[in-house]
Amino acid sequence: MRVVLFSIGGYEVHSYGLVVALAVLLAMGVAMFLARGTVYRDHIPGLVMYLIVGAIVFARIWHVFFFQWPYYSEHLAEVFTIWKGGLAIQGALVGGLLAAIVYVRRYRLNFWELADILAPAVVLGQGIGRIACFLNGDAFGSPTGLGFGIVYPPGTIAFDTYGAQPLWPAEVWEGQWDVIVFVLLILLKSRNWRQGYLFLSYAAMYAFGRFMLEFLRGDSPRYALDWTAGQWTSVAAAAVCLLFAVYLAKRPRPLAE
Repeated sequence: MRVVLFSIGGYEVHSYGLVVALAVLLAMGVAMFLARGTVYRDHIPGLVMYLIVGAIVFARIWHVFFFQWPYYSEHLAEVFTIWKGGLAIQGALVGGLLAAIVYVRRYRLNFWELADILAPAVVLGQGIGRIACFLNGDAFGSPTGLGFGIVYPPGTIAFDTYGAQPLWPAEVWEGQWDVIVFVLLILLKSRNWRQGYLFLSYAAMYAFGRFMLEFLRGDSPRYALDWTAGQWTSVAAAAVCLLFAVYLAKRPRPLAE
């Protein structure tokens, strides 16, 4: 577990930024593979640039204002230091979704068909991205009160918050849940679903796993019902998925679907 992996000429290479970059590249490669034989394959590189911008902007906004505002309100100079960590996945998904909508409208593509192609790649990238959180010592759990748990080293936010107490491995388990969702989506992909259902299945399964694991998180303020921002976002996402599932069910199937 290392926040800084190594230095090159005085420049520190942070584990968080490096692993997130690898996650993006791997997700892009998987998306290219899943889009083979479709018109969308040639759009993936251009779309990824939109997604990266939208995801980073909203991920940082989500993290700063919904998850760690008490800290950043006293350290405003650190609001833009994203290379040190602090990108909320749920915010990244919202930003990426908005960016994808802009892209498909510009190029007149089928949003739901493209979303179904991208869903497995996105959740795999999320799972690998949680490795970055683990190495950086953020998205950490609350104290277990047992001899079991992750003890983060000095220099991490987790250590600054709880010291050498064993913490629940919330981010590790979330990454594992993301990989399970990836496998399930690949298995479900062969079924004759309505367009958009694979993407909605991804969003709903991720929201469920995130909601449950948030009970173990120790880095987020709690609001009504003692729920974290991540839990409220997950409930909202699940509700939106249900509404869109009903909407898509009532639409006539395209002849080519």
